[in-house]
Amino acid sequence: MFDFLLYLLLAIIIVIVLFKVFKLGFKVIINSIVGIILLFLSNALFGLFGLELTIDINLLTVIICAIAGIPGVILIIVLAFLGIPYFAT
Repeated sequence: MFDFLLYLLLAIIIVIVLFKVFKLGFKVIINSIVGIILLFLSNALFGLFGLELTIDINLLTVIICAIAGIPGVILIIVLAFLGIPYFAT
C-alpha cells in the first residue's frame, strides 16, 4: 500500500512539472511569434513613412522577443532609433 501511494505521489509531481514546463514553452513560442510579427510590421511602417531604418530579424532579436515579449520588441526598436550597432542596419 505504501508503494502505491509513493508511486501515485511521484506521478502527480511529474505531471505538475511537465505541465509547468509545457506552459512556459508555449509562452516563449507565442512571444517569439508575436515579436517577429511586430518587427515585420515596424519595418513595414518605417518604410511606409520613409525612414531609412530597418531592424534585422535574427537569432538575437528573436531571443529577446521570446524572453521579454512586447517590451523586448520596444527595446529593440528604441535601440535601433538610437543607432546602437547590431540591432539596426
